[in-house]
Parts: sequence; structure tokens; C-alpha cells
Amino acid sequence: MSKDNYTFGDLEKNGRSIHDDIMAEISGGLGSVPKAKDPLATVKKFLVYAQRDLAAVLFAAAVAVLGTALVLFTPPLLADLTDLIAEGMMTGIDLGAIRFLGITIAAIYVVSSLLMFVQGYIVANASLNTSKRMRTDLAAKINRLPMWFFNKNTTGDILSRIANDVDALGQNLSHGITTLVTSLAMLVGSLIMMFSTNWILAVAAVSASLFGLLAMMLIIAVSQKHFDGQQLYLGKLNGQVEETFSGHTTVKAYNAEAQMKASFGVLNEELRKHSFMAQFLSGFMTPIMFFMDNLGYVAVSVVGAALVLNGEISFGVIVSFIVYVRYFTQPLMQVAETAQGIQIAIASGERVFELMHAEEMPDENAKTKTIFNPQGRVEFNHVRFGYENTDKIVIHDFSALALPGQKVAIVGPTGAGKTTLVNLLMRFNELSGGEISIDGIPHSQMSREEVHSLFCMVLQDTWIFEGTIRENIVYNKPYVDEDAVQSVCKAVGMHHFIKTLPKGYDTLLDDKANLSSGQKQLLTIARAMITNAPMLILDEATSSVDTRTELKVQQAMDKLMEGRTSFVIAHRLSTIKNADIILVLKNGDIVEKGRHQELLSMGGFYAELYNSQFDRAS
Repeated sequence: MSKDNYTFGDLEKNGRSIHDDIMAEISGGLGSVPKAKDPLATVKKFLVYAQRDLAAVLFAAAVAVLGTALVLFTPPLLADLTDLIAEGMMTGIDLGAIRFLGITIAAIYVVSSLLMFVQGYIVANASLNTSKRMRTDLAAKINRLPMWFFNKNTTGDILSRIANDVDALGQNLSHGITTLVTSLAMLVGSLIMMFSTNWILAVAAVSASLFGLLAMMLIIAVSQKHFDGQQLYLGKLNGQVEETFSGHTTVKAYNAEAQMKASFGVLNEELRKHSFMAQFLSGFMTPIMFFMDNLGYVAVSVVGAALVLNGEISFGVIVSFIVYVRYFTQPLMQVAETAQGIQIAIASGERVFELMHAEEMPDENAKTKTIFNPQGRVEFNHVRFGYENTDKIVIHDFSALALPGQKVAIVGPTGAGKTTLVNLLMRFNELSGGEISIDGIPHSQMSREEVHSLFCMVLQDTWIFEGTIRENIVYNKPYVDEDAVQSVCKAVGMHHFIKTLPKGYDTLLDDKANLSSGQKQLLTIARAMITNAPMLILDEATSSVDTRTELKVQQAMDKLMEGRTSFVIAHRLSTIKNADIILVLKNGDIVEKGRHQELLSMGGFYAELYNSQFDRAS
């Protein structure tokens, strides 16, 4: 069988299919497999959140109720109109009275329609304002979430919550709540009017409608879990697509197209099944409501005819009751038509509020310590750290001192805790124990923004955003003159290349810019140099450049490091020979420290790492 023609059953390993593996993965994390939810709690959260626009929605509901109340007065007028015509056929038609009733009925319908238009406009405006504010708050929320949150949840799923789910929640729930209010007003009003007119006909009409009402409630209860699943798998599918296409080069390099196609197929099939069941079940509501409506007409016609023959009511009462039956079943039909949207809104709302109420990083308002003249003295004092759970310790007991202006190299095998240590220094993660101080001030007493302002940072993973080369270099520092921009580009060896481009420094780039990995890295290095912060962090900053470029970049880095405390993570140990102190990490602890020649002469773990690179090369 060709590897491009795998089916779900073919992709099995140790008795487990890829479907089982994917479903097991989905069962964990923020977006778990759909289970019993609390729709009322979601509606309550939405009402609390939307209270700024709640007055407008309530006003719109009042307008809609007024329009509904006006319409309820038309059936008696239609009954009078019918009786006038029936009597006039024997004694002569009173055209003046008929004209007056006709104009009155038409005026009521026009005013009611205008009120409904106003209500729709207000609700649309309020729901869009709420959705806009919700997206803004979620965007701000993202900045307050801890780093582990993004490790547990895919980018596509988070984007789906902010885009798809917010829109579904804002539009469907606002419209749905208003529809429910007006429908309830219409339902109660029509019941009152029917029973006040003739209780026998009212009982006949309502009894015919009970079957449809019970069926609709049952369908809503069964279909809700499928709407939950629909929104869940939509987010999971977005996440899988985003991951696959962002890493399409790796997928192709490893011939993993069949595997990714199969995993996409699993999620796509789950989405199809839940969407089908949700829409199939909710689709039953409309025909049931039509059947209930028609059954009510039949009941009113049969019972009404008997009452007319007995002389208990006039023919016009039957006409008014037929209209009342429509008014009674119309709100139920409206609920049936909006039920799908309401259920989608509830499923989306649970996902949105799950993200909105996710655990945040500790509050920073009380942290007011500021370093006005930073010297660059950094001390690690018995630092301890574990991701999410303190039982999973990555850094056990780390203590070190970096003096102002020193170049500190951090080396060790993969998983030793090098990048984790830098993330702790930048307060991307919070310590589990111990303390890190800068110029004698614990950095836990400073805000994250204050800590970040003390460092310029170059990561192994480059980030180029949509904008010109100049905008990418002066990121978040708009007041930088042209000479400074060109100076740092010359220092990293990018100036000549940039000048060869058609628009030079005004050339537009984005995250898919046609630049080599090394060129992207040089731009990020120039971005760090232009920041001119008192301390520097380099996390494998030269790993993506060739040896010749690396020498130029290293010279520029050495110049940049002058007078600055610098922390350098490097796998190529030849690049940190001139470090003032080298910290050798293994399993989260310092096993050796010293200068390059001192560590080599010790013949320990550092010497083993250093010599192994040349052994592999040979």
C-alpha cells in the first residue's frame, strides 16, 4: 500500500490507531472532550460581562415588548372587521367603519414594525460593541497568562476562541436573549387574550401545541452536547491546521503528509459528526413547530365551528383565534429557529470564559521597585524552579554571581536548564524557591516591564513581523535616527545586503519574508543592539549563521557587551572562550564554573562537552 493512501485503521501502533492517540491528546488540556456543561452559568457570565451594554439591550427588549403588545390588539379588531362584513352582507356594509378598522390595523402593524427595526438596530450595535470589548480584553488577557499556558494549548485553538467563539457568542446570545424576551411577551400576551376571549377555544389551541413544546425541549437537551463538541473540534482543527502549515517544510522533509492528513481527517470527521448531529437535531424543531401551528389551526376551526353553530361565539372570534394561534406558536417557532444559534453561543461562551478566567500571572501593581542607574550586578541565590507543579523540578539549587560588565556563559547538554534559567531571569516564569536580585534588589519586587527594560535579548528562534526592515529593527523604539539604524546594521554585517534591496531599509517584510535564517537572525541581533539596554541575553544567537558571518557577529557582540553584564547560552563552546565565567549546568545544577582554560585543565564535564564537539566533527 502506498504511504499516501493510509486510512485511519492502517495507522496503528501497538494496537492503538492514530484516532485513539489524537482523542487521548484532546481529552487533556484546556479544551477537553465535551461533557456536561452549565448553560445558565454561561448566560449569567455573559450578562455580567455585557452589563455596560445591558441597559441598551433591556431598552431594546422593552421596545420589542411594546411592539409585541401592539400586535396583540389586532385580532379583536380583525374579529370586529369580520363581523361587520358578515353583518353588512345582509343589511349593507358600513364602509366608514370598515375603513377606520382597516387603517387602525395597518397603523398598528406599521408602528410595531418600526419598533422591531429599532430593537434590531440597538441589539446589533450592543452585540458588536460587546464582541469588540471581549476581543480587546482577551488580547490583553493573553499578555497576563503564564508561559506554561501556551505550552499546553495550540495557537490555532486560542485564535479560534478569540475570533470564532467571540463572534458566535456576541451575535447569537445577544440576539437570542432579546428574541426570548419578546417571544415570552408574545406567548404570555396571546394566552391572556385567548383565555379572556373564550376559554374553550384557548384550551383547544394550547393543547394542540403542548406536543411540539415538549418535543422542542427534548431536542434542545440532547443536541447541546453536540454543539459543545462542534465548537471544541473547530478549535482543535484550527490548531492542527495552523501547526501543520507553519511547519510545512518539516512535514515535507519527513514525508509526514500521510500522517498529518490522517490526523486532520480524524479531527475533521469528529467535527463533521458533531456538526451533523447538532444541525440534524435542531433541524427537527422547525417542522415540529409548523406541524404544531397547523394542528392548532385545525383544533380552533373544528371547536370554533361547533361553538358558532351553538350560537356561543361569532364567526369573527374564530378569525381572531386563528391569528392568536399564530401569535402563540410564532414565539415557539422563533425559539426553535434561534435555538441553534443560542446553543452555539453557549458552547462558544464556555470556551471564551474558560480562556478569560484562566489562571493569570501574579498581580504586579504592588511591585514598584525601580533601578534608576543599573550597574548590572546579578545574583542567583538558591534558585529553584519547576513547571506548574513543584514536584517536577528543573532547577534544583542554583546559586551564582555575575559582576557588572562580566560575560557569563551558560553551557550544558540539552535539558540541563539553560534556557529555563534565562526565562527565570527575565521573569517569563516565576521562581518556585530562592531569589534573583539585580543590583541588590530582588527582581520579584520589580514589575515584569521594569525587568524586561533592563535587558536586550536575542533568541534562537527569530521573529520577523509584517513591516519594513527599519520597523523590524527599531521595534517598540520609534524615536531612533537613521544613522543609529545603519550603524547597528553595519556592525552585524547587514548594511550592504539591505542597500542592494529595491527599497533599502523601507523594504517590506513579514513572517514569511524571503530571507535566510541567518539574515533573519542578524536582523534580530540588530534589534537587540538598537535597544541599548544595560544587560544582554543571547540564547544561541549565532546558531543560524555561517562560520564567516559568525566571526563578524561575534566581534559586534563583543563590542556590544563592553560595559554590560551579558548572559550567553551557547552549544558551540568555541564561541565562549573569552567569557569571564562559564557556568556548566547538568540536571539543573552547577557542576563546574570557571574560565575556559581552567575548565579544560580540570578535565571534567566541561572538557568532555568541549572535546566531544571535535570528536563528532572528526
